[in-house]
Amino acid sequence: MNITTWISNISKNSQVGLGFTLSAGILLLALIGPWLAPHSPVDLVGPRYGSPDAKALLGYDYLGHDVWSRLLSGGLSLVWMSVAASVIALASGALLGMVAGFFRGRIDQSIVWWSDVFLAFPNLILILLVVAMLGRDPWLIVLIVAIAFLPGVIRLSRSITLGIAQQEYIEATTMMGYSTHRILLHEILPNISMPLLIHLGTMLSWAVGILAGLSFLGYGVEPPAADWGLMVNENRAGLQIQPYAVLAPAILIALFALGTNLLAEGLGRAQSGIKEAR
Repeated sequence: MNITTWISNISKNSQVGLGFTLSAGILLLALIGPWLAPHSPVDLVGPRYGSPDAKALLGYDYLGHDVWSRLLSGGLSLVWMSVAASVIALASGALLGMVAGFFRGRIDQSIVWWSDVFLAFPNLILILLVVAMLGRDPWLIVLIVAIAFLPGVIRLSRSITLGIAQQEYIEATTMMGYSTHRILLHEILPNISMPLLIHLGTMLSWAVGILAGLSFLGYGVEPPAADWGLMVNENRAGLQIQPYAVLAPAILIALFALGTNLLAEGLGRAQSGIKEAR
């Protein structure tokens, strides 16, 4: 099946379409939102927990910031950190998994052993422990989240590689003297790319929940920077007075997590349907 036919079949899946629309919409909002904000996210422009008016569509937060401005500016940190953590985990985990599945032996045992060590720690506890010890630098949080996701990617890519490495065409390329680098990247990687991309969507939804939870607990983005998870934590005390300051960022977080999850699940179902049709 060529790529055009595959894309056509995927595009007909309504779940993929809905997931893509939600994910792309939130991503676009996060990217262009800071340019559209009427005020700086750190400017105090109104009364504490003030109601919506002509200058503030969603009212004011616990300090008097414009909620609409902070909402437009607060998605970028969550989106880029979620995407970066997931992509780093995918790239490094896929490489380690392919190496383990292709070489087997001691290399396989070592990689699997280390992944099992990290798998023994619950993701959130591991991340909270490291952040509490080393600080809340955004790139540190991204790397820790990526490490937490690493064992799952390694296991997935290794299990698929084990089956592919035993195929006759892989043995043929080895006997023809092809380099290991070429075999892994040109022969094995294309055959495991779709399951990995589906898993990427799943990791994105996990990352959104974890990073938003870190900000809510006070271990994520530091105030006064705008962040959707941080906004929920900052304004929860005034939920009954000014609910928009809490509900608006919470809804956007939920929509982004839902969109990535629907996209990943839809791609998985569509891929399964294509295989069955063959």
